[in-house]
Amino acid sequence: MAGLPLVTGATGFAGRHLLARLLESEPSLAAWSNPRGHSHDSSDPRISWEAVDILDAPGVARALEALGPTAIYHCAGIADVGGTWQDPQRALHVNVLGTHYLIEGIRRAGLTCRVLVTGSAHVYRQSSEAINEDSAIGPASPYAVSKLAQEMLAQSAGVCPMIITRPFNHAGPGQSPAFAMSSFARQIAEIEAGQRDPVVTVGNLDARRDITDVRDVVRAYVQVMDRGQPGRPYNICRGEAHRIGDLLDILVGLARTRVEVRIDRALVRPHDNPLFLGDPSRIANEAGWRPAIPIEQTLGDLLDYWRVQLHTRS
Repeated sequence: MAGLPLVTGATGFAGRHLLARLLESEPSLAAWSNPRGHSHDSSDPRISWEAVDILDAPGVARALEALGPTAIYHCAGIADVGGTWQDPQRALHVNVLGTHYLIEGIRRAGLTCRVLVTGSAHVYRQSSEAINEDSAIGPASPYAVSKLAQEMLAQSAGVCPMIITRPFNHAGPGQSPAFAMSSFARQIAEIEAGQRDPVVTVGNLDARRDITDVRDVVRAYVQVMDRGQPGRPYNICRGEAHRIGDLLDILVGLARTRVEVRIDRALVRPHDNPLFLGDPSRIANEAGWRPAIPIEQTLGDLLDYWRVQLHTRS
């Protein structure tokens, strides 16, 4: 198992897609899963799975020493922005301490491989314009604070070359229904399956978001890992913002039955950012990455994913 690229958080949303992307060019991979997290498919002999708790510092160090990875894609972390308001301590523990333990394990193992840290564009201050990597920093949630601290740890690590990414919103098959697009798609699939009344409940539909397909996002991880400059952050985004209501209209148009949209005031955030738009110029110029999957395909594939999930469970 020694000498393989490693993906931490490999059972997560982006982690699963990253494994699939890497296997297009890598003959085999190492993957870490949380011992108390999502289950994984062990049937693919090209993936060497290991249950590693990112908060177990000695266990992380031992696993890194035994593996000696050739590259590390650090995807392990808490990703639910809204959920961190209810449990900010968990986000700080997993995203910050977990990254610290990974860095210390790398140091102890004497590794020199490149390490990609999946940060977040939520570290930026709210802006009415497209945000680039030199825009003002201003985290506005416990999640964003944890991701900024994670990024700062990576930049000051002084061990392996650290590649910093700041992905904006992304969506696609396998996403948790805690996120808006996946919630809408799941509700529509449940309506089609006769599992709920023909009503999709939603929050604020006027917010505008820069949403990229998760499969494009993980392709960006691979390209920036190969071509990016260590310590230099890279936005991962489409460079165009869509109104949430317009994206919902696309999903409703794909429904196989009539549905009604109803706003639930409890789902409306009191201080929702009206615009979250990124500038992808740096990653395009320096890593040659541009999004390739249209948003309509992303939404259609997400809806199909939930249709399959509900059919499988029934």
